[in-house]
Amino acid sequence: MIKNDQKVKFAVIGCGHIGKRHATMVQRNEESELIAMVDIRPKSELAMEDFEGVPFFNSIEELMESGLEYDVVNVCSPNGLHSDQAKLALEYGHHVVCEKPMGLSKDGCESVIYTALQHSKQVFCVMQNRYSPPSVWIKDVIENQLLGDIFMVQLNCYWNRDDRYYKKGGWKGTTELDGGTLFTQFSHFIDIMYWLFGDISNIQGKFADFTHKDSTDFEDSGFVSFDFIKGGMGSINYSTAVWDSNLESSMTIIGSKGSVKIGGQYMNEIEHCHIENYDMPVLPPSNPANDYGTYKGSAANHHYIIENVVDSLKGRKKPTTNALEGLKVVEIIERIYAVRNKQHIK
Repeated sequence: MIKNDQKVKFAVIGCGHIGKRHATMVQRNEESELIAMVDIRPKSELAMEDFEGVPFFNSIEELMESGLEYDVVNVCSPNGLHSDQAKLALEYGHHVVCEKPMGLSKDGCESVIYTALQHSKQVFCVMQNRYSPPSVWIKDVIENQLLGDIFMVQLNCYWNRDDRYYKKGGWKGTTELDGGTLFTQFSHFIDIMYWLFGDISNIQGKFADFTHKDSTDFEDSGFVSFDFIKGGMGSINYSTAVWDSNLESSMTIIGSKGSVKIGGQYMNEIEHCHIENYDMPVLPPSNPANDYGTYKGSAANHHYIIENVVDSLKGRKKPTTNALEGLKVVEIIERIYAVRNKQHIK
């Protein structure tokens, strides 16, 4: 337990867009301190002007052997490195904040959890969409069973990712380090679905690669259907082949006592709410999407992640997304991709 009058000290692994976002949020948190940043690329190539004076290392091992003292390692590297780097940080005695996905396999995630238990450390998984006002609201609606029995859930994720995003020689688009569209682009929304409705079974799907044959190793689009173990049926319809800019991320829920649609580009707007004997409250505004110049990602809620880590390590709150939930999202995607891998994608 870290005392209330002590700052929580962070080291960030990976200095791309997300790593810098984590580092900035640590610097802005009054109870946090940014101790170090790590990337295999030379610091001169990383546009690190905002982090002058922060010790910089070219490997985790170099950081670990530096003698610096810190409490938490934020793993913000390419997807395929997450589980191994999280394990290494845990073995050295640090708590871990792991960007989504926690790994690219259930086995990798389980090994992270085992290592955390061995060393009595916490693993926080980054699923920042849980903090968006529509997500907080619909969680309360579902937990209080205001929609009655859940009949149908449809998740639509239609984004643009083109050659502005997939750079030749980069890790994005590779099976080994990216893992696939559901891991990199849409795991946040699968997390919300699992958070609300639980696990799935009877997975069926159809997949295609429309515009990314020369830039990725995997599909860019899919229709996936399944049953919820708790009852009802669901589907995920997704694509990164949308021309020029993101179209929508939406969830439609049909229940015995009402229906809801959360829409907008990032599930940031309530488009429809019709529930028996219920008046829709006015929600706080959602934060804008993370803007990376040529493309946009999910909501800019990473400051909530750092706040939750600080509160958890000081004994004030519990982690918003624990390691078991991070594992479950990976396992669901892995099962969907098992269906994909049996098909010939055109």
